[in-house]
This record gives sequence, structure tokens and C-alpha cells, in this order.
Amino acid sequence: MFFILFVSIVILQRIIEVIIARRNEKKMLAAGAYEVGASHYPIMITLHVSFFLCLIGEVLLLNRTISPLFFLFFILFLLVQGLRVWCLASLGPYWNTKIIILPGANVVRKGPYQFIRHPNYLVVCIEILLLPLMFQAYITAICFTLLNFAMLAVRIPTEEKALIEATNYSKEFKKKVSNVVTNDQQQ
Repeated sequence: MFFILFVSIVILQRIIEVIIARRNEKKMLAAGAYEVGASHYPIMITLHVSFFLCLIGEVLLLNRTISPLFFLFFILFLLVQGLRVWCLASLGPYWNTKIIILPGANVVRKGPYQFIRHPNYLVVCIEILLLPLMFQAYITAICFTLLNFAMLAVRIPTEEKALIEATNYSKEFKKKVSNVVTNDQQQ
């Protein structure tokens, strides 16, 4: 069945990402980094595992079929995967599924991070909506989009607070805002 093959490939991709994250975590901890938000991390993992279980359950148990808009969604999905790879490559050893903070580090301001603060979270939001829509699993799409927003409402402020306290995060983003204001005033 196409659906099972497709979802298996996506799940395999996530497993590979967890392996990369663990490798990066070990390197960062050895360099003096520490984890923030450890209390909500198991909830986030549960959310993502539950997402795949519910997606599979809804499609198989409720006999969902491929969406008539599948090819449009698939093209969007491929673009989002490109953004995912760009995020991982841009952060390099700093990329992780956990919030790992290296005190004194300069925040990464290349790749998609020069345009938005948390592009990888954008990727996850779009995927959590797109994957179910590709197979008309509307219950999963709605429920997990809302649950993911709730998770990010906790995770992003936790991450930003830690980055502000331990890195040049405030300085870098204040500089970006200052440059925009200066450029607007010059015009």
C-alpha cells in the first residue's frame, strides 16, 4: 500500500534525525552546553509519535484515500523537506530535537535563520498539516495542528529565554530590527 510506504519513509527520516540529534547533543554537552526544557521534551516526543499513530489509524481504520489534491500537497511537502534540510545544514552541530544551549555561542544567522527565527518549527507545523491532508485524514490534521501550536507556545519561549540568557541572541535580533528601522528612515 502506497500510504504505508510513504509514511514509513517519513518515519525513517525522523529516526535518522533523532540519531543526528543525539550525536550533536553529545558533542555540544562535551563542549559545555546544557539542556533547557527537559520537562516538556517527553511530551513533545509523545505528541510526534501519537501524530504518526493517529495518522496511520485514521487512514487505515476510516479507509481514507489519497486526496484529489495529492500532487499539489506532495510538491509542497517536497519543498518543506528542502527547507528542513536547509535548516539542519545551516545549524550543523547546533541542530537538535532538544533545546541544547552552548553558553557564549553566537547564534546562527545563515540559511533560513537569516529570514525567520525558527524555520524548523515552521517546517514541523506545515508537515503536521500536510501529511494528513495528503491522505484526507482531516481529524488528525486538525487535532495535531492545534496540539502542536500548544506545544510550540511552551517550547519557543523556553528556547528564546535560554538563548537570550546564554548567547548573543538579543544582540543579533536587536541588530536586525535596528537595521530595518535605519533602512526605512533612509528612504
